[in-house]
Amino acid sequence: MGAYQRMGEVFATRVLPAIEEAGERLEAQVMDGANDGANEGLEQLLRSAEGFVGGGGQYGATAKVLRRTQMSPLRKHADAMRPLLMSTETGDSATTIDKVDIPKTFSTAPGKKSDLGETLKTGTYFALWYAFNILYNIYNKQALNVLPNPWSVAWAQMFIGIPLFLPLWLTGIRKAPKLKEGALKTLIPQGLFHTGTHVGAVVALGAGAVSFAHIVKAAEPVFTAGLSAAVLGQYLSPITYSALIPVVAGVGLASAKELSFTWTSFGFAMLSNISSSLRGIFGKKTMSDPKAVGENLTAANQYSLLTIISCIALLPLSAFFEYKTLVPNWQAAVANGVTDLALAKLVVLSGIFYYLYNEVAFLALSRVNPVTHAVGNTMKRVVIILASIVVFRNPITPLGAIGSGVAILGTLLYSLAKQKFG
Repeated sequence: MGAYQRMGEVFATRVLPAIEEAGERLEAQVMDGANDGANEGLEQLLRSAEGFVGGGGQYGATAKVLRRTQMSPLRKHADAMRPLLMSTETGDSATTIDKVDIPKTFSTAPGKKSDLGETLKTGTYFALWYAFNILYNIYNKQALNVLPNPWSVAWAQMFIGIPLFLPLWLTGIRKAPKLKEGALKTLIPQGLFHTGTHVGAVVALGAGAVSFAHIVKAAEPVFTAGLSAAVLGQYLSPITYSALIPVVAGVGLASAKELSFTWTSFGFAMLSNISSSLRGIFGKKTMSDPKAVGENLTAANQYSLLTIISCIALLPLSAFFEYKTLVPNWQAAVANGVTDLALAKLVVLSGIFYYLYNEVAFLALSRVNPVTHAVGNTMKRVVIILASIVVFRNPITPLGAIGSGVAILGTLLYSLAKQKFG
């Protein structure tokens, strides 16, 4: 576990401080009129982000994946985010696992040196979030292609996250959560919903194309809207509900025209949607005041606690569903030419990038307003779908592509309508 611990410590003590330091240097260049130097500095910063996940040596395979999925769209997206980040206003929100505190908008007033550095850091967080998410989906699918045991892989991914955040608590780099009596009654149900969210997605990704699973996942707002009304008694405006029509239509069209359609992939993606919606709703209902549950319950710490609960919950489930097939499937993969080390590496890297993309997502989304949040989430799904099509060469029909586009556009319209009309 030493390697995982070192990676967690390096991420917290070197990568994030390096982003801050680079942002401050770039601010100074702009304040001195050196705009060209600042632009070059941003490119260097993004290349450094690539290097963290794609360096040579034992992580050479990661570099290869990054080259294949191309980081240049991430740079362009980081640039495209700047007008949104610099101009829109924000509101405040209670902290939950799905919606973290939203700070005030960044000012564009001249002479305020903090503005550019904050924007650069936000853009870099988004680039890292997208990169880590792409890498997770690729390594996860590669692992499942040779080891068709999604329950066991899902458990391993949860377990691998623990030695990444535990050293941060033990060393004091991140304040460890202190739970009050009865806190587990609040956290365990949310952790079980988190378990369903993750294992549903992993099974769906293993049973079908990555692009198809993410199209079905785009239907999550439909369940969130319905369950919010049923559980919380919260109703949305007719305009917002109407934005769900293209989501349903798009997912339906994409599913009907999906060449690699399987009911297993579709069904477990829907299970993931329902679980994710319930996790968010339950979080809003029970975690509206984190201080009532304990201390130091930041969004990242809440996610870490849910990771522990999910790891515990998934162990007996994976044993129940796959105790007869895990060892034979592993042996079959080795017999087909995949070494034990290569197979273990795929599983471990999928777990590392699963944790890292969630960690960076909190850093990215906590720094932007709801509109940018919605755009960022939508673009993330587009980037993952495109990257998976490039890497795995999954065929997609013209009507399937249209359905995918309609569904993704519908999720964006729903998010924007919800912010404007409620």
